[in-house]
Amino acid sequence: QVQLVESGGGLVQAGGSLRLSCAASGSIFRIDGMGWYRQAPGKQRERVATIISGGITNYADSVKGRFTISRDNAKNTVYLQMNSLKPEDTAVYYCNAVQGVRAYWGQGTQVTVSS
Repeated sequence: QVQLVESGGGLVQAGGSLRLSCAASGSIFRIDGMGWYRQAPGKQRERVATIISGGITNYADSVKGRFTISRDNAKNTVYLQMNSLKPEDTAVYYCNAVQGVRAYWGQGTQVTVSS
């Protein structure tokens, strides 16, 4: 089992920045990849950014050039640096970890961007 705890969400004005953190604990060996997803009211959960072994990253087109995902293996933590935030970035952001065929989710952290 892997436990994920997110932090760093909040309220920010358009154009501002936030950094989300996700700390992993439990059976964290052989985590194949981690990522961030988000879900806005009335919409489906969507992938924001992922990072896999070797540090290979992938981003949704809507956040490319604005968001950066990184991972600190020593701290078992993944980060999402969000810059130039837009009102349409408002959502609950969830951390995800994949271990073999299993996927784990955090409880989510709210990000609200005001115009």
